Amino acid sequence: MKTRGLALEVARIAGHIGAEITGVDLAAELSEEVVAGIRAALLEHQVLVFRDQRLDHGQQVAFGRRFGELTARSRPQHGGELEEFPEILTISPGIDRDLFGLDVEAFYRTRWASPLSGWHTDMSHAVDPPAGAILRAEVVPDFGGDTQWTSLTAAYQGLSEPLRDLVDGLEAEHSFFAGYRMVPGEELDRRVMRMLAADERVALHPVVRVHPETGERALFVNPSRTSRIAGLSPAESGRLLDMLFEHAVRAEYTVRVRWEPGMVVFWDNRSTAHIAATDAAVSGQARVLYRVTLAGDRPVGPTGFVSRPLLGAPMGMPS
Repeated sequence: MKTRGLALEVARIAGHIGAEITGVDLAAELSEEVVAGIRAALLEHQVLVFRDQRLDHGQQVAFGRRFGELTARSRPQHGGELEEFPEILTISPGIDRDLFGLDVEAFYRTRWASPLSGWHTDMSHAVDPPAGAILRAEVVPDFGGDTQWTSLTAAYQGLSEPLRDLVDGLEAEHSFFAGYRMVPGEELDRRVMRMLAADERVALHPVVRVHPETGERALFVNPSRTSRIAGLSPAESGRLLDMLFEHAVRAEYTVRVRWEPGMVVFWDNRSTAHIAATDAAVSGQARVLYRVTLAGDRPVGPTGFVSRPLLGAPMGMPS
């Protein structure tokens, strides 16, 4: 269907989350009406897919800035074209091998505490996690390396009323390695942990987040970053979190996107979690994607609790 009489067309691609947007060239100068249409679609569908887009770095940054301020990339990268664009994070094993001598994401997978540990909300260990992100594909394998998102608002609604009443009043601690089992006795583990130690963050967030634009409630926990629920014993916290994690990623709440060259995906980080399929390396082909990230605010829960930092600073000034 068409949106507000625009050429912009929005077609749902899954039951609770995701829509494909056609009729727009993201590299062009977009009107305020088109930007408003994309924003409305994002709030409704949480994940937007744009095919056959041909953005360069500058155009991706310009598009992102139409929706808010952008943060600097979340980890060091260097070289040529990236120097001019500190907002862009390159997602590619080759970049990490050049910088760190290893495929960091592949290493993290060897330390997952469970098969669900890869599911995450970006930077939820910061007190002010990003509001959203825009990822574009430049090089993709013939098969493998898809990305899957889940709707945390649908997951919240799918809980029974007594459980919703319980989680509405809880807070949880988020830290970077919550979903991993690092081995301090191994040099590589110590090296990876040292990489993050200079910028370590731990935050206390509401277990349920009230979306600042829609007012919807979202289950704001994820297997990768949420370590414990405040006020509960370790056994109680572990059991409740395991149940919430399994519930949050039930198949009916998810959408899976198969990447194509030129594809752009825009998601709301306040109401979703995502995971990259772990089969990207099976083909032996390259996978290169570029991300820009929208600055966010401190989550607020149904009781009025506002997230607070336990360690480290907020994500910092936008770029």
